[in-house]
Amino acid sequence: MEGIGWKTAQIRLVSSHPEVYEPCDDSFALVDALLADRTNLLLHRPAICLEVGCGSGYVITSLALMLRRQIPSSAAYFLATDINPHALSVTGETLAAHGVEAELLLADIASGLEDRLAGKVDLMVVNPPYVPTPEDEVGAPGIAAAWAGGENGRRVIDRILPAADRLLIVVQRSTEEENLQIIKFWRDADEESAASSPTTIAGRVIESLASHLPRLSSFRGTH
Repeated sequence: MEGIGWKTAQIRLVSSHPEVYEPCDDSFALVDALLADRTNLLLHRPAICLEVGCGSGYVITSLALMLRRQIPSSAAYFLATDINPHALSVTGETLAAHGVEAELLLADIASGLEDRLAGKVDLMVVNPPYVPTPEDEVGAPGIAAAWAGGENGRRVIDRILPAADRLLIVVQRSTEEENLQIIKFWRDADEESAASSPTTIAGRVIESLASHLPRLSSFRGTH
């Protein structure tokens, strides 16, 4: 399990809950994208990593294991948020089963963390809801909130993007044809001292890690 031969499929789920989104094709594709870009991630030695919407803990656990095994001396600090308290419980058990830790926070995206984390997060990982649904399903109690994206599928995504400003890496979902699109954002070193100057995420797009990964099936009936 060491080195580049390590497979995230070896992550084992030790806990589950009927109201928690379980890993599926989109989760695996997201982790594959992080693994594909690990050379760049390791080069920048991220100190603070945040996952928004941790669900079962598959992604944050995979990321923590990857960084620990590739950089044994890494002191990276991991945080994970979710609006679902059951998800935090499942994530905590998944992390513990693999010997890694993260601060788990009950929060809507990163609500309440803005002052604490402003300009400090090196890596942000998001697998946001994107399926077009009635607006009243967005953020509602229960597992439907894990995929409910509102009428155009972008309700949650459009709230996440402003929170991602000044972060190094963002992984987001494209609503067109239900494809997973991985987009990379970069924080220029010069911008770290220019917090008072308005900037836009679009201005820092460097490249697409993968413009379109294979089409994913609709998740409404499979979770």
